Amino acid sequence: MAEHPSIASRIVIADDHPLFRSALRLLVEDSPDIEVVAEAADGHEALELCRRFEPELVLMDVIMPRMDGVVATRAIKAELPQTIVLMMTASEDLEHLLSAFRAGAGGYILKSADPERITEAVHKVLEGEFPIDQEVAKRLLLRLNEEKQERQEEERVRPAPEALAAQGRPMPPAAADDLESRKLSPREVEVLRLIAHGHTNQQIARELLLSTSTVKNHVHRILSKLRVSDRTQAAIIAINIGLLSSF
Repeated sequence: MAEHPSIASRIVIADDHPLFRSALRLLVEDSPDIEVVAEAADGHEALELCRRFEPELVLMDVIMPRMDGVVATRAIKAELPQTIVLMMTASEDLEHLLSAFRAGAGGYILKSADPERITEAVHKVLEGEFPIDQEVAKRLLLRLNEEKQERQEEERVRPAPEALAAQGRPMPPAAADDLESRKLSPREVEVLRLIAHGHTNQQIARELLLSTSTVKNHVHRILSKLRVSDRTQAAIIAINIGLLSSF
Protein backbone atom coordinates (compact mmCIF):
# COMPACT_ATOMS: atom_id res chain seq x y z
CA MET A 1 0.00 0.00 0.00
CA ALA A 2 1.40 3.39 -0.97
CA GLU A 3 2.08 5.82 1.84
CA HIS A 4 0.10 9.04 1.89
CA PRO A 5 2.30 12.15 2.10
CA SER A 6 1.90 14.23 5.23
CA ILE A 7 0.07 17.53 4.94
CA ALA A 8 2.53 20.41 4.84
CA SER A 9 2.25 23.26 7.33
CA ARG A 10 1.40 26.49 5.51
CA ILE A 11 3.64 29.45 6.32
CA VAL A 12 3.57 33.17 5.52
CA ILE A 13 6.87 35.06 5.64
CA ALA A 14 6.67 38.76 6.54
CA ASP A 15 9.81 40.90 6.14
CA ASP A 16 10.48 44.14 4.29
CA HIS A 17 13.77 42.92 2.79
CA PRO A 18 13.16 40.87 -0.42
CA LEU A 19 16.53 39.12 -0.33
CA PHE A 20 16.01 37.98 3.27
CA ARG A 21 12.50 36.73 2.44
CA SER A 22 13.84 34.75 -0.50
CA ALA A 23 16.66 33.22 1.54
CA LEU A 24 14.29 32.35 4.36
CA ARG A 25 11.83 30.77 1.94
CA LEU A 26 14.54 28.55 0.45
CA LEU A 27 15.68 27.59 3.94
CA VAL A 28 12.32 26.54 5.42
CA GLU A 29 10.95 24.96 2.24
CA ASP A 30 13.89 22.57 2.29
CA SER A 31 11.72 20.67 4.79
CA PRO A 32 9.11 18.54 2.95
CA ASP A 33 6.50 19.22 5.64
CA ILE A 34 6.56 23.01 5.15
CA GLU A 35 5.01 25.10 2.38
CA VAL A 36 5.47 28.86 2.10
CA VAL A 37 2.11 30.01 0.71
CA ALA A 38 2.85 33.75 0.56
CA GLU A 39 5.32 36.54 1.33
CA ALA A 40 4.55 39.96 2.81
CA ALA A 41 6.62 43.14 2.74
CA ASP A 42 4.89 44.73 5.74
CA GLY A 43 2.50 43.98 8.57
CA HIS A 44 -0.60 45.16 6.73
CA GLU A 45 0.11 42.81 3.83
CA ALA A 46 0.83 39.98 6.29
CA LEU A 47 -2.59 40.47 7.88
CA GLU A 48 -4.34 40.42 4.50
CA LEU A 49 -2.48 37.25 3.45
CA CYS A 50 -3.35 35.54 6.73
CA ARG A 51 -7.02 36.32 6.15
CA ARG A 52 -6.71 34.74 2.71
CA PHE A 53 -4.63 31.64 3.46
CA GLU A 54 -5.21 31.04 7.20
CA PRO A 55 -1.67 29.67 7.64
CA GLU A 56 -0.47 27.57 10.55
CA LEU A 57 2.53 29.87 11.07
CA VAL A 58 3.74 33.38 10.27
CA LEU A 59 7.44 34.21 10.36
CA MET A 60 7.15 37.87 11.33
CA ASP A 61 9.82 40.57 11.35
CA VAL A 62 9.41 43.02 14.23
CA ILE A 63 10.26 46.28 12.46
CA MET A 64 8.46 46.87 9.13
CA PRO A 65 6.87 49.86 7.34
CA ARG A 66 3.14 50.74 7.35
CA MET A 67 2.33 48.23 10.09
CA ASP A 68 5.07 46.76 12.29
CA GLY A 69 5.26 43.14 13.36
CA VAL A 70 3.85 43.70 16.84
CA VAL A 71 0.70 45.46 15.61
CA ALA A 72 0.27 42.88 12.84
CA THR A 73 0.65 40.03 15.33
CA ARG A 74 -2.02 41.50 17.60
CA ALA A 75 -4.41 41.84 14.65
CA ILE A 76 -3.70 38.34 13.32
CA LYS A 77 -4.18 36.69 16.72
CA ALA A 78 -7.45 38.58 17.21
CA GLU A 79 -8.88 37.26 13.94
CA LEU A 80 -7.05 33.93 13.64
CA PRO A 81 -6.12 32.80 17.17
CA GLN A 82 -4.88 29.39 15.98
CA THR A 83 -2.27 30.93 13.66
CA ILE A 84 1.12 30.90 15.38
CA VAL A 85 3.42 33.89 15.02
CA LEU A 86 7.17 33.36 15.34
CA MET A 87 8.91 36.73 15.66
CA MET A 88 12.21 37.36 13.88
CA THR A 89 14.35 40.02 15.54
CA ALA A 90 17.71 41.63 14.84
CA SER A 91 18.49 41.83 18.57
CA GLU A 92 17.25 40.52 21.90
CA ASP A 93 15.78 43.88 22.89
CA LEU A 94 13.69 43.13 25.96
CA GLU A 95 11.09 45.81 25.25
CA HIS A 96 10.53 44.56 21.70
CA LEU A 97 10.18 40.99 22.94
CA LEU A 98 7.77 41.97 25.72
CA SER A 99 5.61 43.85 23.21
CA ALA A 100 5.68 40.89 20.83
CA PHE A 101 4.65 38.34 23.45
CA ARG A 102 1.91 40.58 24.81
CA ALA A 103 0.61 40.86 21.24
CA GLY A 104 0.39 37.07 21.01
CA ALA A 105 3.72 35.87 19.58
CA GLY A 106 4.48 32.22 20.23
CA GLY A 107 8.27 32.56 20.24
CA TYR A 108 11.17 34.38 18.68
CA ILE A 109 14.31 33.69 16.68
CA LEU A 110 17.26 35.98 15.93
CA LYS A 111 17.60 36.83 12.24
CA SER A 112 21.36 36.28 12.59
CA ALA A 113 20.92 32.73 13.92
CA ASP A 114 22.46 29.77 12.13
CA PRO A 115 20.18 28.22 9.47
CA GLU A 116 19.84 25.06 11.58
CA ARG A 117 18.61 27.12 14.55
CA ILE A 118 16.01 28.85 12.40
CA THR A 119 14.59 25.64 10.96
CA GLU A 120 14.66 24.08 14.44
CA ALA A 121 12.69 27.02 15.84
CA VAL A 122 10.11 26.74 13.06
CA HIS A 123 9.57 23.04 13.73
CA LYS A 124 9.51 23.55 17.50
CA VAL A 125 6.80 26.18 17.43
CA LEU A 126 4.72 24.13 14.99
CA GLU A 127 4.98 21.20 17.40
CA GLY A 128 3.78 23.35 20.30
CA GLU A 129 7.19 24.01 21.80
CA PHE A 130 8.57 27.31 23.12
CA PRO A 131 11.43 28.55 20.88
CA ILE A 132 13.04 31.09 23.17
CA ASP A 133 16.39 31.14 24.94
CA GLN A 134 15.89 30.14 28.59
CA GLU A 135 17.95 33.05 29.92
CA VAL A 136 15.86 35.49 27.88
CA ALA A 137 12.72 33.74 29.08
CA LYS A 138 13.83 34.28 32.67
CA ARG A 139 14.41 38.00 32.03
CA LEU A 140 10.99 38.33 30.42
CA LEU A 141 9.30 36.58 33.33
CA LEU A 142 11.08 38.71 35.91
CA ARG A 143 9.96 41.86 34.12
CA LEU A 144 6.38 40.61 33.86
CA ASN A 145 6.42 39.70 37.53
CA GLU A 146 7.66 43.18 38.44
CA GLU A 147 4.84 44.72 36.42
CA LYS A 148 2.33 42.41 38.09
CA GLN A 149 3.53 43.54 41.52
CA GLU A 150 3.21 47.18 40.45
CA ARG A 151 -0.37 46.53 39.33
CA GLN A 152 -1.15 44.85 42.63
CA GLU A 153 0.16 47.89 44.47
CA GLU A 154 -2.05 50.15 42.36
CA GLU A 155 -5.08 47.93 42.93
CA ARG A 156 -4.78 48.32 46.70
CA VAL A 157 -6.12 51.84 46.38
CA ARG A 158 -8.84 50.94 43.88
CA PRO A 159 -12.44 50.08 44.83
CA ALA A 160 -13.10 46.39 45.48
CA PRO A 161 -14.79 44.38 42.67
CA GLU A 162 -17.95 44.18 44.80
CA ALA A 163 -18.06 47.98 45.00
CA LEU A 164 -17.60 48.26 41.25
CA ALA A 165 -20.41 45.76 40.68
CA ALA A 166 -22.68 47.71 43.03
CA GLN A 167 -21.98 50.81 40.93
CA GLY A 168 -22.80 48.92 37.74
CA ARG A 169 -19.17 49.00 36.59
CA PRO A 170 -17.36 45.93 35.16
CA MET A 171 -15.04 43.81 37.27
CA PRO A 172 -11.31 43.97 36.41
CA PRO A 173 -10.26 41.37 33.78
CA ALA A 174 -7.84 39.73 36.23
CA ALA A 175 -10.75 38.70 38.46
CA ALA A 176 -12.40 36.80 35.64
CA ASP A 177 -9.08 35.27 34.57
CA ASP A 178 -8.49 34.06 38.12
CA LEU A 179 -11.75 32.11 38.03
CA GLU A 180 -10.56 30.40 34.85
CA SER A 181 -7.20 29.51 36.42
CA ARG A 182 -8.89 27.54 39.22
CA LYS A 183 -9.59 24.73 36.75
CA LEU A 184 -5.91 23.77 36.58
CA SER A 185 -4.94 20.65 38.49
CA PRO A 186 -1.84 20.63 40.75
CA ARG A 187 0.06 18.65 38.12
CA GLU A 188 -0.95 21.11 35.40
CA VAL A 189 0.32 23.97 37.55
CA GLU A 190 3.68 22.16 37.83
CA VAL A 191 3.83 21.75 34.06
CA LEU A 192 2.84 25.38 33.50
CA ARG A 193 5.55 26.60 35.86
CA LEU A 194 8.18 24.74 33.82
CA ILE A 195 6.67 26.00 30.56
CA ALA A 196 7.08 29.53 31.90
CA HIS A 197 10.78 28.84 32.45
CA GLY A 198 11.11 27.96 28.76
CA HIS A 199 11.42 24.19 29.26
CA THR A 200 10.68 21.88 26.33
CA ASN A 201 8.32 18.93 26.64
CA GLN A 202 11.32 16.61 26.91
CA GLN A 203 12.83 18.66 29.75
CA ILE A 204 9.49 18.77 31.58
CA ALA A 205 9.17 15.01 31.21
CA ARG A 206 12.60 14.47 32.78
CA GLU A 207 11.92 16.96 35.57
CA LEU A 208 8.55 15.45 36.55
CA LEU A 209 9.42 11.82 35.69
CA LEU A 210 6.67 11.63 33.08
CA SER A 211 6.54 10.42 29.50
CA THR A 212 6.72 13.03 26.74
CA SER A 213 3.26 12.05 25.51
CA THR A 214 1.83 12.63 29.00
CA VAL A 215 3.43 16.08 29.10
CA LYS A 216 1.95 16.88 25.68
CA ASN A 217 -1.49 15.92 26.99
CA HIS A 218 -1.01 18.19 30.03
CA VAL A 219 0.08 21.07 27.79
CA HIS A 220 -2.95 20.60 25.55
CA ARG A 221 -5.31 20.73 28.52
CA ILE A 222 -3.56 23.79 29.97
CA LEU A 223 -3.92 25.70 26.71
CA SER A 224 -7.57 24.70 26.48
CA LYS A 225 -8.36 25.74 30.04
CA LEU A 226 -6.57 29.07 29.74
CA ARG A 227 -8.14 29.61 26.29
CA VAL A 228 -4.89 30.38 24.52
CA SER A 229 -3.30 28.93 21.39
CA ASP A 230 0.32 28.53 22.54
CA ARG A 231 2.44 27.99 25.64
CA THR A 232 3.97 31.48 25.56
CA GLN A 233 0.58 33.09 26.11
CA ALA A 234 -0.24 30.54 28.81
CA ALA A 235 2.89 31.54 30.73
CA ILE A 236 2.07 35.24 30.44
CA ILE A 237 -1.48 34.71 31.69
CA ALA A 238 -0.17 32.59 34.56
CA ILE A 239 2.07 35.43 35.70
CA ASN A 240 -0.59 38.11 35.24
CA ILE A 241 -3.08 36.29 37.47
CA GLY A 242 -0.48 35.35 40.08
CA LEU A 243 -0.55 31.63 39.41
CA LEU A 244 3.24 31.46 39.42
CA SER A 245 4.40 32.86 42.72
CA SER A 246 8.13 32.33 42.25
CA PHE A 247 10.77 31.91 39.58
